[in-house]
Amino acid sequence: MPSQSSKRHSAILGPDGAPISRTPARVPMPRRRSMALNGGYGQTPYDAADITGSHMLAWNPLLWSPDIELNIYRDRIVSRIRDLVRNDGWASGTITRVLDNAIGGSFRAISKPDYRALSVKTGYAFDAAWADEWGREVDSHWRSFAEDENRYCDVGRRLTFTQLCWTAMRHDLIDGDALAQICWLPERIGEGRAEFATCINLIDPDRLSVPQNNWDMKHIRGGVQIDDWGAPVGYHIRRAHQGDWFAAAETQQWDYIPRETEWGRPNVVHHFQTERAGQHRGGAGILAPVVQRLKMLIKYDGTELDAAIVNAIFGAYVESPYDQEMVGDALGAGQMSAYQNLRLDHHDASGAAMLGNVRMPLLAPGEKINTVSAARPNSNFDAFESAVLRNVASGAGVSAMQVSNNWSDVNYSSARAAMLEAWKTMARRRQNFAQGFASPMRSAWLEECVSLYDLPMPRGVPRDFLARHFPDLKTPLARCKWLGPGRGWIDPVAERKGSIMALDAGLTTLEEEIAENSGADWEETLDQRAVEIARYKQHGIPLPEWGTNAATADEASQPKEQDAK
Repeated sequence: MPSQSSKRHSAILGPDGAPISRTPARVPMPRRRSMALNGGYGQTPYDAADITGSHMLAWNPLLWSPDIELNIYRDRIVSRIRDLVRNDGWASGTITRVLDNAIGGSFRAISKPDYRALSVKTGYAFDAAWADEWGREVDSHWRSFAEDENRYCDVGRRLTFTQLCWTAMRHDLIDGDALAQICWLPERIGEGRAEFATCINLIDPDRLSVPQNNWDMKHIRGGVQIDDWGAPVGYHIRRAHQGDWFAAAETQQWDYIPRETEWGRPNVVHHFQTERAGQHRGGAGILAPVVQRLKMLIKYDGTELDAAIVNAIFGAYVESPYDQEMVGDALGAGQMSAYQNLRLDHHDASGAAMLGNVRMPLLAPGEKINTVSAARPNSNFDAFESAVLRNVASGAGVSAMQVSNNWSDVNYSSARAAMLEAWKTMARRRQNFAQGFASPMRSAWLEECVSLYDLPMPRGVPRDFLARHFPDLKTPLARCKWLGPGRGWIDPVAERKGSIMALDAGLTTLEEEIAENSGADWEETLDQRAVEIARYKQHGIPLPEWGTNAATADEASQPKEQDAK
């Protein structure tokens, strides 16, 4: 039996002369747990977790954070989507349908100040009558700013506010982000010039990026500077787009712009549709889930179009009784073939028969002309195209008919059902965009408006009260409703009858019905009706039914009013 000293001498020594300790053996995973994770007991409880079946074996996507998931690939995704929208009619039409239904040609704000909250916060008696009077005057100033003929609401003096919103939402739908800077340019104010110093600088979201093209860091995500809580505190914006050759030097210069001033006035408005918690950039637009299918449809469509063009070209071949090898040798390049000489001699000798004014060639003995025909385009192409477009419509949140513009195979019920579902998504997109992009810019303008004009105030409230306390009262004061295009009708008679019944039953209001059906302001509609009734009477024209009912109601109420007096 070996002694203890021999054991010590046989130990392996390290560089320091001390025995090397034996590395503990790797403890194997318990067999039960290993088999459970790898599906050793059969199928997993969820098919979605299967890793042994042929359908799911190679499907192992990574579990990434929202910023890592998107920001690394953002430029590639956006560039592909833009290429589709530029060059494919389906993609371009889908974006246009959403914009025309959400923003349209007029995107208007109607003031709805929260007078109850103002009363609680200030202790003054703000009421509904004040809110109506104050809102009317503020809206008149807003229209002067938003629809200025000189375009001073835009830094570049090119667009009205509606056009700015249309372009910004287009960025949101395609790129996933809408970005704007709220500027203060008092030097533009003057007679015949700007009325307000507030103006808007619309910025391409591509310019929002990490300085010096670095990777994202803990407190910078896709160009957005964040605090420890993940809240945006500022934005790093290139001075020029990275693809602008005419400003190459400025493409490598970044400006840091704080999110807001010390008192809360926004400097930068960054809107995107949040899809996951902790997300700081947009999700690459509404076409991102269907980019691959749209590209496949473009290729298929082009292939079928090429085939149709080829089929339109006359194709024929000559069947000859002569020896195949002789004909092949005779048809060599660079010389007049013997075969062709033979045919020319025959045709010169025989000439051609005339049938009326039509020349009929006479073939050589044994020759026949055969034509080539192909069964194209593919008879399954329409069904395939319709299936892909339905997929695109579902991903974009619109109806299939809006994408294809084909209403020939739908009836009233199915068309109305599809449009109502699409309208829910459209209304949500409009509301989100209004709250995330349009309203912050209007609140910045409103801060200047209340300081410039002597707006109506309740009795006992100092005239400059709102201007002095605007940062604290901004939320209830800036509350408004945004009007876009109306929903429209499929059957105007039936749907308008439904609106009348809902009004009579008290299930809706005139404001809601007019906004939903035509996108107009209900007060302007009523004012216009009063003007029209007066004009009918002025010219002695019989009143329409709605005017007659109104006049009858007025006449019926007059005796009662006189009796009361």
